[in-house]
Amino acid sequence: MRDIQSVEEFQALKVTEDVVFLFTAAWCPDCHFINPFMPEIEQKFEAFTFVSVNRDQFIDVCAEHEIYGIPSFLVYKNGIEAGRFVSKDRKTKEEIETFLSELL
Repeated sequence: MRDIQSVEEFQALKVTEDVVFLFTAAWCPDCHFINPFMPEIEQKFEAFTFVSVNRDQFIDVCAEHEIYGIPSFLVYKNGIEAGRFVSKDRKTKEEIETFLSELL
C-alpha cells in the first residue's frame, strides 16, 4: 500500500481509479492492529487501488470528508464515493472484507 503524498494526488486518485483510502496514523494502536492482514486484503480485492492517508499530515482532507476516527476506509469508484467504513473502533479482518465485498 502506498502513502498519499499530496492533496492533489488524493483528489486525482478519487476521480481516476477505483480506490480504497485507508486513513491512519503512526500513533494509532488500532491502525497497527490491522497492518498484518492488510496485504492479504489488498490481494483479495485487487480491483481496488489501496492508498494510505496519514491523518496527521492530511487533517484538512479528513475534515473535508468527515473522517473523525481511525482507522477508517473511504472508497471511490468512477469518481463517486461508493462507501465508507468510518469510526474510531478497531476493525477486524472479517469486517473489512465484508465492507469491501459489498462494493464489488
